[in-house]
Amino acid sequence: MINKRLLIKNLLAHHDENSFYDKKRQLNLHTIEGKAKFLKHICALSNSNPSNNSYIVVGVEDQDNEIRGNDFFDDSRIQNLVNAYLENPPKIQYENVPFPNLPKDKVVGLVTIRSNSKISAFKKGIYTISPRSIFIRRGSNSIPTQDKIPFSKLNTETVIGIENSSRNSISHTLESVLDFMNHRHKDMTTNYLVFKELFVVCWAGTKKRIRDKIFYSRVDVELINEQVKLFYSAFDEVTIDYDDHTFSITEYVPLGLNDKTSYYPLEKQTLTFFDNGYYKIETTFLFDPPQYNRKMMFHIYNAHLALLQKIQKGMILSENELKDSLNLPSTLMICYLNGFEEAKQKLIDAKPFLKMIGNSMVYTNFKETMRILRKVKYDRNE
Repeated sequence: MINKRLLIKNLLAHHDENSFYDKKRQLNLHTIEGKAKFLKHICALSNSNPSNNSYIVVGVEDQDNEIRGNDFFDDSRIQNLVNAYLENPPKIQYENVPFPNLPKDKVVGLVTIRSNSKISAFKKGIYTISPRSIFIRRGSNSIPTQDKIPFSKLNTETVIGIENSSRNSISHTLESVLDFMNHRHKDMTTNYLVFKELFVVCWAGTKKRIRDKIFYSRVDVELINEQVKLFYSAFDEVTIDYDDHTFSITEYVPLGLNDKTSYYPLEKQTLTFFDNGYYKIETTFLFDPPQYNRKMMFHIYNAHLALLQKIQKGMILSENELKDSLNLPSTLMICYLNGFEEAKQKLIDAKPFLKMIGNSMVYTNFKETMRILRKVKYDRNE
């Protein structure tokens, strides 16, 4: 098994951006421009590496390779975006990789691109990219081409060498388990499980009982063998279930109006382990959002639009308005899920203003809300 932290270190240490490797400070998949840039690089890397993996590392400064990290990104449906725009799409895997020098809520993203050995092209346009566009890598640049792309194994030996030097060891596994249990999460309930005598899963969280069910909050789950963070949340309640073959995480989101909050299941992620050293991850979307009286929602929507307008104008907020601003992102999401279609875009447009509010929890709540909306979008095939 490949230790993904070692893989990132080896890519950063020995190779500048090239035809099989790219690095980004961050991805911005909230905008059409950001999606177009990401898809362009995916297309180019896939076409330039038909017989080996290629990679994008996210959360690294371009100039000096400083590892800065990004928020945990749990969008298992990123493949849907690639499939929607590219003909002969490569297989995409986005993994969150923790690093010791980063805060617990920050990770480095690793995008692994596996070509299907056919030429990838845009089947529909996006932003400034026209339909039928084809991209390849020239050094560190993704450039358009009209030429027929020759089959090449130019990078195969180099990439296999990097991957082989990044394989896990017993020492790495033991050190990582001890670090997870005794240092990074010493203030929480921590556990580990070994599956099929090969895989080690560690998890930590604050344990509590709601009615007859055990939930965890502030949850961190890692597949130690590959140094991959499978799940991280500072807010949502999570249930954990396992047997000899599987490990499942079911995530719940607290939602409600007028201080009446209920927990709604959002998504279930199941890891299944096999005797041959293989594992798979399956994700099931469970979210059924609460529905409210239309007349009441209209009043709440207008009240929060007025609050949003005050925030965007930089006006001083009262104590009650500051309190309401904490729930502004989730309330606008509830409005959107109850038929107020423009509420989502108004929330997206408010991002820079919410970021400037004195209480950092407002912006944190915004990011959590956008994460849920992203999942809803792919579930609805929007």
